[in-house]
Amino acid sequence: MSKSEDTTRATKFDNPLDTVLSGASRFAIEVVAWVAGPWAAADLTGNWLMTIPALAILVALPGVFSTTGDKKHVVVAVPGPVRLLIEIFLAVVAIASAAIVWTFIGGIIVTVVAAIMFVAGAKRAKWLFSNKPPRWPSPSD
Repeated sequence: MSKSEDTTRATKFDNPLDTVLSGASRFAIEVVAWVAGPWAAADLTGNWLMTIPALAILVALPGVFSTTGDKKHVVVAVPGPVRLLIEIFLAVVAIASAAIVWTFIGGIIVTVVAAIMFVAGAKRAKWLFSNKPPRWPSPSD
């Protein structure tokens, strides 16, 4: 095995339940929540300072709390159902915030992306909900 293959193998993490489509749509929902969520918080409260805690919470939730075996780096390990609730919360925030700041058309578009996220990630969501340990090789294997 060449050095580059060894390095790639050591740094690559494959969760067989997380497809490119489910990961990309999940990230898209996170970005919408990060952008539209604080914007909607400022609009609803009439105070732009509300963007700061809203953004901090919306970025910290998926970045800090992960389920072991789901991500390469886990900062704070939480049970699978908790991670699933975080993702559902972000989807709700993204949809509602998009509808508030980007009108109903934005809400519809984000709803379609969220539906894709949930359909494409159904196997991963089922595993997270089951709270079972992963049964695939870890990155160090």
